[in-house]
Amino acid sequence: MSFLEVKHIEKHFGSTRVLEDIGFTLEKGEVLAIIGSSGSGKTTLLRCLNFLETPDQGQMILEGQALFDANDPATLDKKEVRKKRLHFGLVFQNFNLFPQYTALQNVMLAKELLAKERPDYKENHKGIHEEIEKEAKALLCRMGLEDRMENYPQQLSGGQQQRVSIARALALEPDILCFDEPTSALDPELTGEVLKVIRELKDTARTMIVVTHEMEFARHVADKVIFMADGVIEECGTPEEVFDRPQSPKTKAFLNKADSY
Repeated sequence: MSFLEVKHIEKHFGSTRVLEDIGFTLEKGEVLAIIGSSGSGKTTLLRCLNFLETPDQGQMILEGQALFDANDPATLDKKEVRKKRLHFGLVFQNFNLFPQYTALQNVMLAKELLAKERPDYKENHKGIHEEIEKEAKALLCRMGLEDRMENYPQQLSGGQQQRVSIARALALEPDILCFDEPTSALDPELTGEVLKVIRELKDTARTMIVVTHEMEFARHVADKVIFMADGVIEECGTPEEVFDRPQSPKTKAFLNKADSY
């Protein structure tokens, strides 16, 4: 049994069919890179996996547990969906940090909100807060931001903001860490900073799904690559299979165009 199984996912916006019969598996500790042109459905797929969009059809199964089944209303309960969203951490391409909070506060916020639901929160709120702060500081240090914890987002470079975003996603200890074009808003130098962090996360056997336009990163860091076009998976395989021996004409055309830049 695979760690994550995605089966027959479909998503429609009115008459526009954005995702068609999407299916793949992911093993624990693997990195999946999703590549493709703009409008191919990559981000919509990621949003479905994170429950930011609700698929119209299909199933998502994590460690044998059905997280989503379009034919099972019990998996669509709002309270349950909120819990299931915690299985996935999402790093957005435009950071989405709260400008009124420091880097440290941004990383702590979600976990502190969740902690308030704990039955022992009133009695132990001070200790809980201190533990969350300690964990957040450790994550920011891991991101190389030990001297930027009290800075606000506008005081940070794009690369630093994205690293805060990664720390924030890791704070909730997700089973799968997802990235939506994490370097698209960055210049080449800052892109290197962020890709270095993702490579280091791979070394810790972190399970990740990365939507990316960085072909060299996908080739050398991913264990599995999916190429999407027009809402379907055109090609799926190892980096060697997809980049060196593509079977689909659309994949070949996309890679030839990417190589020309």
